[in-house]
This record gives sequence, structure tokens and C-alpha cells, in this order.
Amino acid sequence: MGGIGLKLLLDTHIWLWYLQGNDRLSDNLQQIMASAETELWLSPISIWETLILAEKGRIELNCDPTVWIKRYLRSLNFKEARLTYEIAMRSRQIELSHQDPADRFIAATAIELGLTLATVDSRLLGLSWLSTIS
Repeated sequence: MGGIGLKLLLDTHIWLWYLQGNDRLSDNLQQIMASAETELWLSPISIWETLILAEKGRIELNCDPTVWIKRYLRSLNFKEARLTYEIAMRSRQIELSHQDPADRFIAATAIELGLTLATVDSRLLGLSWLSTIS
């Protein structure tokens, strides 16, 4: 898959790995994300989740988390996957094996906006109703 016209919603961990140059990001996904043909989308839920991870000390950022996030949002060409009433309703209708609110909102966003979710979360991969790539 060459990323031609691909609209990719980044799961929170994929966004963080991409920004931090983490080698857990597959070569295939790195190439697709770097392609000028690929639209990169990010949910506000990923911003919320990043702030929580920083508050809990689960990720280390080199400055204040809000400053760090704003810097990357300005420097990279992400489209904002805005939350809508439909996404909120869909987040409660989808069949997931867990109740993680971030996963539910991100999966519902991908469905409602017709995006492919970039994730390595085994709980989201392989679902027949969710288009994913890892």
C-alpha cells in the first residue's frame, strides 16, 4: 500500500512514536505517514490522552506538555478530527471488548469520518467494522 490518497487517523501511541522517532513504528507505516499523498488526522482525544500520560509520568516530554503539543501541532500538517454528536453516539454503539473511552472515541471517529486508523493496539486490530493499518 503506497499511501495514495490514504486518510489516516493516528492512534495516540502512533502519533507519539512518530514525533519521538520511536523504532516501534513499522517502516511501512513510517513511509505511508511521510508520503505527501497521505492525509494525517488527529483526534482531540489523543491530545487529552497525551496530557494524561504526561501527568502520570508514563511519557517524558522535554518541556511543559501543553507547550510540547502546541509546538508539534503547529509544525506538522495534521487535520483535526473534530468530535461531533454522531461520534459521541457511535462511541457507545460499537462492539469493543473493553470500555477505554479514548479507544472508543478514536475508533468511532475513524468510522464516522471514513478514516483508516493507524494503530498497533491488538484490541483494535482485526475488527471487521474498523479499517486499520499497522
